[in-house]
Amino acid sequence: MRNRIMPFHRLAIAIAATGLAAPAMAQTAPGPIAADGTVTVREFALPPSIYISEEARKALPRTPTEPDAMMRTIPPERMGAVRKQVPQIMAARLDPLRARYKVTTRDAEIAGIPAVYATPADIPAANRKKILFNLPGGGFVMGVAGGTGMMESIPLAGLAKVEIVSITYRQGPEHVYPAATEDVVKVYRELLKTHKPEDIGMFGCSAGGLLTAEAIAAFIKEKLPLPAAIGIFCASADARWGGDSRAFARPFQALPSQDRGLGYFTGADLNDPLVSPVLSPETLRRFPPTLLITATRAMEMSAAVNTHRELVKAGVTADLHMWDGLGHAFFYDASLPESREAFDVMTRFFSKYLKLKQ
Repeated sequence: MRNRIMPFHRLAIAIAATGLAAPAMAQTAPGPIAADGTVTVREFALPPSIYISEEARKALPRTPTEPDAMMRTIPPERMGAVRKQVPQIMAARLDPLRARYKVTTRDAEIAGIPAVYATPADIPAANRKKILFNLPGGGFVMGVAGGTGMMESIPLAGLAKVEIVSITYRQGPEHVYPAATEDVVKVYRELLKTHKPEDIGMFGCSAGGLLTAEAIAAFIKEKLPLPAAIGIFCASADARWGGDSRAFARPFQALPSQDRGLGYFTGADLNDPLVSPVLSPETLRRFPPTLLITATRAMEMSAAVNTHRELVKAGVTADLHMWDGLGHAFFYDASLPESREAFDVMTRFFSKYLKLKQ
């Protein structure tokens, strides 16, 4: 008869049953566990992580802040008008970024889609034929090239010394899936007329990160040459946004639990590989090198970790970077040392795969 190692949790139960466990092992009453394995978590104190910077510690919220509460108060018929005002609303945050990173921006239009270019003052000759394609975040509601798009594009353009173009794709509530993907495909086709695919990188944060994955799946379906590398930031390749962090992220921010989907996907099948590419190994195995960035208090954390796992299983070169104790899209606060770390990671990644010169 072969020896078998007893699983740790069963070993612990067996020791406890003997009465030999030391008194120091005693714990406060745990939460109940349901028949399906669901755990009711008791209230506990969550202190700031010992791994975050002093700047990040000071920036932690002192009162519960609902990220999208304001957007839910906007009547659907007013959303388009409010979206157009985002660049002006965010100007006070964007102007210092332009000055710090020595980047200029200009409005444009590509294939009928509104766009904004972020151009560093000093672009090495070897980088002038290369470009990064940014899909801004905003919950598929407020993703604006000249707003959230610039929070990502200005720092990265300045550090990587490459031009970045961001677009304002169609989104809710006026439009539903696959409107945004269709817009990305249109713009990408135009970029391919002036750039080799190996000279293009693509990335996005939050909704833009998921859209990046969905766009790659669409490029594969359309038999388009793929970009050299992509970044899925503050997101995953899974429109279901599932896993443990979906349950604990809001309570970690002193907010009530909530299980609400994105209106943009109304009527869409979240199990469709074009919507959630993570569910198709055949699609994933064709992905270009992929960088994933997340944080431990972000709702997308579990889905991002699982996306990395599935990419690795599919044989794709995939890097995962996670910051402890921080939340969703933490690098939108450019004053944090962790934000500079994140942008440095992005710079090294795209420099490697697009062969950018510094």
